[in-house]
Amino acid sequence: MDTKTLIDSAMELDPAERFELIDELLHSLDRPDPELDRVWIEEAERRLAAYRTGRMQGIPASDVVGEL
Repeated sequence: MDTKTLIDSAMELDPAERFELIDELLHSLDRPDPELDRVWIEEAERRLAAYRTGRMQGIPASDVVGEL
């Protein structure tokens, strides 16, 4: 089945069914990656250790995200 046919079929669903379809499709793209999680945890631990030992300075949140 090509994409156009699939979309046409999906458009025939009622709104709740279309929402369920979209939700499933989006979740299928956001699968956890244990290796990526491990790399980010290691990086966060390195940065925290550098901050605690004074090798790295923090940046005020207001400088990063602006005034709230």
